[in-house]
Amino acid sequence: MMEKRRVILVTDGDEFACRAIERVAAEIGGRCISRSQGNPTKLSGEQLVELILQTPHDPVFVMFDDCGALGEGAGEQALRYVATHEQIQVLGALAVASNTHQHEWTKVHVSIDRDGVMTEYGVDKEGVRDLEIGRINGDTVYCLDRLNIPLIVGIGDIGKMGYRDHAKYGAPITRKAVELILERSGGHAGKRKETESADREAAR
Repeated sequence: MMEKRRVILVTDGDEFACRAIERVAAEIGGRCISRSQGNPTKLSGEQLVELILQTPHDPVFVMFDDCGALGEGAGEQALRYVATHEQIQVLGALAVASNTHQHEWTKVHVSIDRDGVMTEYGVDKEGVRDLEIGRINGDTVYCLDRLNIPLIVGIGDIGKMGYRDHAKYGAPITRKAVELILERSGGHAGKRKETESADREAAR
């Protein structure tokens, strides 16, 4: 049986988001496909899957960005391909809010606000709780709730939110959202798995 790679989808691809995701991935023992950074997404779904399958540890974080394009742009086309690939197991998605209130939105299972508090309400770009329950407005979120994603977490602009989520501070809001996905999926990151294996060997 072919082993599936565990992936977390991120609907943002700018430099701030990339730095934040790289920081969180390194700390939990996962990997970030840094080449998926782009505004808009430059790599195809096929190219991204190839990079994911070459990555030695998981979860693997992959970024997608439509750069404000209406409907299903290049980022979402790549996202859909990755999410439905037979060798990919999607653990969850970080649905990043933007100011495109009249354009795209998605249902979310839960959100993490700028204070790191879990809420049933959506959040805006600054990570402030919105007025609607279970929904956020975003740029590259059009197809998320049409896919079989176990947990969609709404979050403000990754790596920003008034410096509260800046990579130099450890991207704490993003990290909480990622930890929630891992907790709900029953998954652990690469370093944790390796540590547990080493502990078992030492105990023998």
